[in-house]
Amino acid sequence: MLKGIFRKIRRKYAEYKGGEIYINYLREQGIKIGTRCHIGKPSTIAIDYTRPYLVEIGNNVRMNNGFTLLTHDFATSVITNVYGEFLPSAGKVIIGNNVYFAQKCTVMKGVTIGDNCIIGYGSLVTKDIPSNSVVAGSPARVICTLEEYYEKRKTKALEESLAVANEIEKYYKRKPVPTDFREEFVYFVSGNEVEKYPELPIKHQLSTMGDCFDRWVREHNAPYKSFEEFLNAANNSKKE
Repeated sequence: MLKGIFRKIRRKYAEYKGGEIYINYLREQGIKIGTRCHIGKPSTIAIDYTRPYLVEIGNNVRMNNGFTLLTHDFATSVITNVYGEFLPSAGKVIIGNNVYFAQKCTVMKGVTIGDNCIIGYGSLVTKDIPSNSVVAGSPARVICTLEEYYEKRKTKALEESLAVANEIEKYYKRKPVPTDFREEFVYFVSGNEVEKYPELPIKHQLSTMGDCFDRWVREHNAPYKSFEEFLNAANNSKKE
């Protein structure tokens, strides 16, 4: 009894303190979970650790608020009540490396999710997902490959960033400044210019995504040569 009470206290403490402590708590329960993983608000997360040997989570996995992972269910209790026979229902869940779950996703028992996958908002994952896939829906289905999503996102992200610059100007009734752009800096800061913008959370943003910062510094070339050129492009986009 005391052991059960202590366990509940430990769980509540982990939920209260935040994601990293909750991840460590899951490891203490025996779940295999990799490095650089992120969990949203722990009090909204439900990961079934009653059978820790049935859960494997890779590296760079982001599980947002409302995430649920099940290794078993008790729906067969209805069968037991009707037919008098107890039928177990359990299966291993494997989540690969570099997987992103939007909010309110559920992963059912017996599912394997490959590497480099994006799971859309509110998805109910009932079947295996191949690597390099973008899925959404209830039940979840593959809607495109990661490469297809990447190509679409490159165009859309720039359009959105220019629109954000215009909205900032409209809202604050002033010209935007670099610190207004916590993500959109990629369009006016090249990798070798990071030190020119110490006020921007560049390293923080990229470090939350794994080992991306050093590569970004080496390889990234901003499409606009300066902040002013970026703002001019935003202004010109109003006329299109």
